[in-house]
Amino acid sequence: MPVDPKETLSCDLLVLGSGIAGLRGAIEAAGAGWDVLVVTKDHPRESNTEYAQGGIAVALSEGDDPEAHLHDTLEAGDGLCDERAVRVLVEDGRERVRELIRWGAEFDRQDGELHYTREAAHGRNRILHSQGDATGRELERALTVRAATQERIRTLPFHTGIRLASDGSRCLGAWILDEADDRPVAVKARAVLLATGGLGRLFRESTNPAVATGDGMAMAIEAGLTMANLEFVQFHPTALFLKGAPRFLLSESLRGEGAYLRNADGQRFMEKYHPMGELAPRDVVSRAITSEIKATGGRPVTLDMTHLDPGFIAGRFPMIHSTCLQFGLDISREPIPVSPAAHYMMGGVETDTEGRTSLAGVYAAGEVACTGVHGANRLASNSLLEGLVFGTRASRAALGESPPLGAGGSFPPPELPACSDLDRTNRLRRRIAEVMWNGVGIIREAGGLRAARLELEGMRRELGRGCLHRRVLETANMALLGDAMAASAMYRTESRGAHYREDYPSPDDLTWRRPTRLRREHDRLSFLEG
Repeated sequence: MPVDPKETLSCDLLVLGSGIAGLRGAIEAAGAGWDVLVVTKDHPRESNTEYAQGGIAVALSEGDDPEAHLHDTLEAGDGLCDERAVRVLVEDGRERVRELIRWGAEFDRQDGELHYTREAAHGRNRILHSQGDATGRELERALTVRAATQERIRTLPFHTGIRLASDGSRCLGAWILDEADDRPVAVKARAVLLATGGLGRLFRESTNPAVATGDGMAMAIEAGLTMANLEFVQFHPTALFLKGAPRFLLSESLRGEGAYLRNADGQRFMEKYHPMGELAPRDVVSRAITSEIKATGGRPVTLDMTHLDPGFIAGRFPMIHSTCLQFGLDISREPIPVSPAAHYMMGGVETDTEGRTSLAGVYAAGEVACTGVHGANRLASNSLLEGLVFGTRASRAALGESPPLGAGGSFPPPELPACSDLDRTNRLRRRIAEVMWNGVGIIREAGGLRAARLELEGMRRELGRGCLHRRVLETANMALLGDAMAASAMYRTESRGAHYREDYPSPDDLTWRRPTRLRREHDRLSFLEG
């Protein structure tokens, strides 16, 4: 039997997610006089933003300009970027970063001036960083402090999104789960901003925190919103690969500052895969590492910084240096064992440049959204900038076009039972991660994708729509979203950017230089042309 709802809340803007996109959207709406409710399923600062190391890309340094940033972004996106969205990113981004600095965000400086570094596929030094390798943490801190000054922002931690609610033509709010007693809460809102982040935990190897289970994307699929480019997952080439250690991200900035990749025989290998060597695009580096590991009988690849000054390493990368020391590895004296891991989703809920989705009243920003900025492969350090820019724009759009609260009808509670046995859920969750890593991972082909879909569809049937428990809801979301990703990867019969098909190794511009667009209709996934 369905569980009775616990209570009903109301607000002008409901923000699902407390990373950079959600907080920036909340601040914008509250500043305009709206009551904002920020819902997050863990501590407010537990998000992919908090773990972003490398920095934030912005064309503010002397000799740089938005056109150069646009060019590099389009090149990395491998023909699939929406140039209008990229132009918004690189132009609006300058003011958004200046604004953050005015709000107290502290970036590293050299001789009193902002210090810019370079990462893969950038033609110029344009990456701002904080405390060396803790940029995301600093931006999350600055935005959290700013949000705390806004009386109209309420934060609701340890609540999980269940379903979007609509009257068929417009979103009316959402159902969320209070994890304290596993009861549903109705939230009526003039508008909903999806800012739930990414989905790295769908894969066995991931740099993402445990909260990154793709919930917002799954909620959007469930509600029939149009999704785009779900096959394009970026696998970060260098995650720490030590027994007993988490797959801690080893920032691209390490290679930007001169670290070498070496195979198990101690040889540098990147120049035979790409003329930019260690600074090649991430998908190239990930496949190269995978190939070298295979060619040397499964022995690991290492990232070598031992030729650099130890004091520079400790000062420039204090978080990476100290974390590796916790696991007995001094990166200034020993090469670091590394392996690729799922890191970032280029696709997601399809939006326009104002964050609007295909359902009126629902907006999306940050990693959950597909704005068209990243195309087939995200340019390094564009993600934090995207969250700032489009979180702001989505909130402004909602302010200008949302009807008064209560203009729509009521919505019934979700038809979900209470939960009892979680052993099956934990088993299925582990299996989903294995299936996605093996069948929908770095190198794909039709047989593996087909097998992945069959198994994921079976797990979807076993899980149903979940029940009123966070872990079960997450696992049901993972199965639904994983199936949609595998279907998208099967549909795109070419290789482009981060999507590599072993059976279709070349790009096909004539057929596929367009987004992959998908929608769930009558419990079936349908692809949209045009």
